[in-house]
Amino acid sequence: MNILLWIIFGALAGWLASLFMKSNNSTLEDIVLGVIGAFVGGFVMNFFGQPGVTGFNFYSVLVATLGAAVVIFIGRILRKK
Repeated sequence: MNILLWIIFGALAGWLASLFMKSNNSTLEDIVLGVIGAFVGGFVMNFFGQPGVTGFNFYSVLVATLGAAVVIFIGRILRKK
């Protein structure tokens, strides 16, 4: 169930992060980066001893969006090189 939630929140988070980061990527690319970012956000939060995506709540959307923003930022750095 957690993986399914990460995918759903990842899609939403990718879209939200693309708005915050003013991404020039396509919507589909932002959604894919958001799904990856949801996993990254969950792992980062677990690393710091906090829960990752816990359910359908604001905290989970925030974690997924934070992870998606990190992935979009890293993607920008890698594209410039």
